[in-house]
Amino acid sequence: MGLFSKDIKTLDDLFVHQLRDIYYAEKQIVQALPDMIEKAKDPGLKQGFEAHLGETKNHVKRLEQVFKMHGVEAKGVECPAIDGIIEEADEIAGEVDDKKVLDAALIAAAQAVEHYEITRYGTLIAWAKQLGRPDCASVLQENLEEEKAADSKLTSLAERSVNVKAA
Repeated sequence: MGLFSKDIKTLDDLFVHQLRDIYYAEKQIVQALPDMIEKAKDPGLKQGFEAHLGETKNHVKRLEQVFKMHGVEAKGVECPAIDGIIEEADEIAGEVDDKKVLDAALIAAAQAVEHYEITRYGTLIAWAKQLGRPDCASVLQENLEEEKAADSKLTSLAERSVNVKAA
């Protein structure tokens, strides 16, 4: 097994590892969103990022609840995937001078993050159910629904306004 998975032997081990992965990711997102809020020029985008920052802080709290329910320590494991997505977003944002195009780039970066989270939460919910933990699955489902809603709002904002202005 690889460097990040040497202690994974059971589905429960895998569940806890992925829970720690998304916990780390959510905490990184809490740190990254204020910068995205600052860079966003479209008022709707700025407001959407601000609202999602609040939701993301709640996602962290829900994950801590799941850790407690599952009887394991709430801690993160480094997640190269989310680090890479955030790093790429920073690089692209630094290369775009036109603020209208920058808003479109910020939406693309935010959606990459949302899609990562959606896949992680979907998998965690399936595993929680398989492990006989519908209680954990239900809490994780709340986060998943908010991630899907955020992605949908970003798509709508991009299609009706931001991408049009950027073009």
